[in-house]
Amino acid sequence: MTDRSDKNGTVAVMDLGTNTFHLLIARGIPSNPEELYHTTVPVRLGEGGINNGIIQPAAYKRGIDTMNEFSERIREYNALTIKAIATSALRNASNGKDFIDEVKAKTSIQIEVIDGAREAEYIYEGVKAGGCLSKQNSLILDIGGGSVEFIIGNKDKIVWKQSIEIGAARMLDRFHRIDPIPQLFIDEMNTYLENALIPFFKAVSHIKIDNIIGSSGSFETFAELVELQKGNDFELKHNPQYTFNPRDFVKITDWLIKSTHQERADTKGIIPVRVDMIVSASLITRYVMQKLNIDKVIMTVNSLKEGILAEALA
Repeated sequence: MTDRSDKNGTVAVMDLGTNTFHLLIARGIPSNPEELYHTTVPVRLGEGGINNGIIQPAAYKRGIDTMNEFSERIREYNALTIKAIATSALRNASNGKDFIDEVKAKTSIQIEVIDGAREAEYIYEGVKAGGCLSKQNSLILDIGGGSVEFIIGNKDKIVWKQSIEIGAARMLDRFHRIDPIPQLFIDEMNTYLENALIPFFKAVSHIKIDNIIGSSGSFETFAELVELQKGNDFELKHNPQYTFNPRDFVKITDWLIKSTHQERADTKGIIPVRVDMIVSASLITRYVMQKLNIDKVIMTVNSLKEGILAEALA
């Protein structure tokens, strides 16, 4: 974290993920921050190389250009406490350090690469700040491009957590080679998930889970699509939490899994960066729901960046 003795209480936090880079500038107290500026840029850092452990030149350039833009916004808002957190793509890329060094040289922003356990903790704190945790245990599911964070917790504590490298971009690259995705590839993906998630299912075998809380990303898209299909406008700003009707959730994810690229691209509510990855996200979510026999799903817009923000403001 860069800290230049902030006098105005304004902080800038960045979540530098595999698909998107987020910049959030805010001030105030952790329990009630005042958002001054927020932008999300579809950098697609993992495009073309995520399962090969390298950031490709075009993606690398998009990332550097975006960090230069973020630096300008940070100066504009005079945010003196700056925290930039990088996750799966930069964590695993062979040229990740080159990227971090170049950002430091060009912007003075020091990127901190965190491991999966710390990522899960930040997500938990972000979701907790959103107020949707209760005394019962929830499974917080954060589906990123590179990794998926599985966090079992309640309003008091984390019960269990793990980050697993089965993100939507990785699954897209590995299994979604034909569109619509054939049943054969869905079966292959489910077998892959079954093996990858052995530690998770072993951990939850003796823990009662009340619901699944989907943290931002794809779950925001699911919620928007459900409401748009009902003919309702949907603004995330006015709906920071959303409880799905189980039938609606199954219906919308069924449609996404069976849809073509063009059908998704032509659908209002699906941003370009999620047009293809939303299929993998749907399959991951449905697999976990079916294995746990849980149909109660809640969306929260809060995730890693809000957890970083809470810590920075504190």
